[in-house]
Amino acid sequence: MNTAAWMQLAAFLAALGVLAWPLARWIDAAMAGRLGWLNRLEAPLFRLAGVRPQQEAGWKRYTLGLLLFNGLGVVAVYLLQRWQAALPFNPQQMPAVAPDLAFNTAISFVTNTNWQAYGGEATLSYLTQMLALTVQNFLSAATGIAVVVALVRGFARHSAQAIGNVWADLSRATLWVLLPLSFVFALVLVGQGVIQNFSPYNTVQTVETVHWQEPRLGTDGQPLKDAQGQPVLDDKQDAHQTLAMGPVASQLAIKMLGTNGGGFFNANSAHPYENPTPLSNFLQMLSIFLIPAALCFVFGRMVGDARQGWALLGAMTAIFVVMAVLATVAEQQGNPLLSALGTDPAASALQSGGNMEGKEVRFGINASALFATITTAASCGAVNAMHDSFTPLGGAVPLVLMQLGEVVFGGVGSGLYGMLVFAILAVFIAGLMIGRTPEYLGKKIETFEMKMVAIAILVTPLLVLGGTALAVLTEAGSAGLANPGAHGFSEVLYAFSSAANNNGSAFAGLSANSLFYNLSLAVAMALGRFGVIVPVLAIAGSLAAKKRLAATEGTLPTHGPLFIVLLIGAVLLVGLLNYVPALALGPVAEHLSLWAH
Repeated sequence: MNTAAWMQLAAFLAALGVLAWPLARWIDAAMAGRLGWLNRLEAPLFRLAGVRPQQEAGWKRYTLGLLLFNGLGVVAVYLLQRWQAALPFNPQQMPAVAPDLAFNTAISFVTNTNWQAYGGEATLSYLTQMLALTVQNFLSAATGIAVVVALVRGFARHSAQAIGNVWADLSRATLWVLLPLSFVFALVLVGQGVIQNFSPYNTVQTVETVHWQEPRLGTDGQPLKDAQGQPVLDDKQDAHQTLAMGPVASQLAIKMLGTNGGGFFNANSAHPYENPTPLSNFLQMLSIFLIPAALCFVFGRMVGDARQGWALLGAMTAIFVVMAVLATVAEQQGNPLLSALGTDPAASALQSGGNMEGKEVRFGINASALFATITTAASCGAVNAMHDSFTPLGGAVPLVLMQLGEVVFGGVGSGLYGMLVFAILAVFIAGLMIGRTPEYLGKKIETFEMKMVAIAILVTPLLVLGGTALAVLTEAGSAGLANPGAHGFSEVLYAFSSAANNNGSAFAGLSANSLFYNLSLAVAMALGRFGVIVPVLAIAGSLAAKKRLAATEGTLPTHGPLFIVLLIGAVLLVGLLNYVPALALGPVAEHLSLWAH
């Protein structure tokens, strides 16, 4: 890494620490209902909805409410897409979205995945972007916050039968955490040049006339071919370009703060209307990690020991820094095959300058590599560069970060409860090594908790590896491949890793808008989200009912360097070991074949 990359990484971590600490105090107070007059504003809303915040529920009722809430969200998002042609705020007269794509998108945004098998500016009306996608950006993030707060209550309480009120938790996370932050950040983004309007798309005169060729289509919609079997091409030219408009800044703010990632435009944060300046790029990276980092401090405050939060944050930061360095170094190396072009000065410049393919020149290699690391360490999925164009090892870093379960800061709420699952596993392993009943924060870790931990950890590898195997072994799955060999396999592996871990980014060389991928990835997204949430809430209920044990000389300290190392080991060994054979077939094989030449 060069000096500029180190300075960027240091500035990012410093700014993150400065902002996350005070935000944690606000989140803690908001979720506990200690905001004074602001909480009095929510009282009429609760009365209107029939919610009594002080009336808490056990984990089963809490889970049922959460599943019902998200299920209704799927129905609402699906119907808005199917009816958008007849609804207002559709100046471009976008038609109804196809049923399988609408289903995939509904699951995607409700599960905080935001996988997009479509181009936003060419598929969705303004109303669908706002009322379906942007609303779910708030609600899916609020779901993650509610789940992690319920889990932390399980650690903090003792001999309790309740873990909270799901409706109060969802409301407070939305009203007092996500909404104010998004409002302020949207204004900042507008100041940087992100557009925010309801104008129809603008057609403008270009400086130069663009010339291209298109295949001539027959009456059946298929390309016509000449006597030699080659497609018949028609010459085309145009001196105009259509510029998409829309309410972008308001969606972009919560897309980043809620670790959602779904872009208003198909190019996502590489688009100049979504990410116009280096400062907006830095702020977007910062916003992705802001709430996940703050939740680590919230954890320490709620359990009454700030050191516990620092330990989890330390483990996350250590893994993140190593991965950011690896991605940047891999991209700065460039493509070794360029050296085979001989003494061509242009080739030499490309080789020495690193891999700029697929990257916006406004940001370059350092900012693109860091952005890719951040967005896949969190369950965000926003991109400012084409991950499909990264070097094999540069692309392997985002892939591995997702396969770790996105616990390296991770999504809003989901990163912390995922890391806490690994923390329980780590103390269990430590207990086995010393022959002592494992404890974490004064709670015995017993058979039920370990069964739930096993389910939470294994559900995503089963979805990723099973889905990838199904795709590469079936004609419907292999039909979407645009690249052969190891890279094509990596594209499929990346897609299912992204879906099951609720990330949403893609290598994008895969044609995923098909019935097979729309349905299979939707299943992976739904089970990857709620297949983890349900056992996590079960753990919360079990822990809340337990008595708190006093620490003794034999108790493993869970706030020091030894535990941080043990936790990192558990994440790397257990979280990643499932994927080693698949990684060997994909990015590792591609890297070896590339450098063998």
